[in-house]
Amino acid sequence: MSDATYVVFVPKSKRDELRKILRTEDTGPLAWREQRSWFGSEFYFSGPPVLARKAQAYVAEWVICG
Repeated sequence: MSDATYVVFVPKSKRDELRKILRTEDTGPLAWREQRSWFGSEFYFSGPPVLARKAQAYVAEWVICG
């Protein structure tokens, strides 16, 4: 099965914290990259479709509730 990529927007106020978390955690087969913009960053999660989707959903919820 091919990899999938999901994206989530993270506001500027939270992007440093997320970047720090992602750099310190072992993400296994999941790869991530960041595209910065003026008001925040888009974080792209690529890997096995189920894992990439779960990462995107978790980060989106973290942004809203955290």
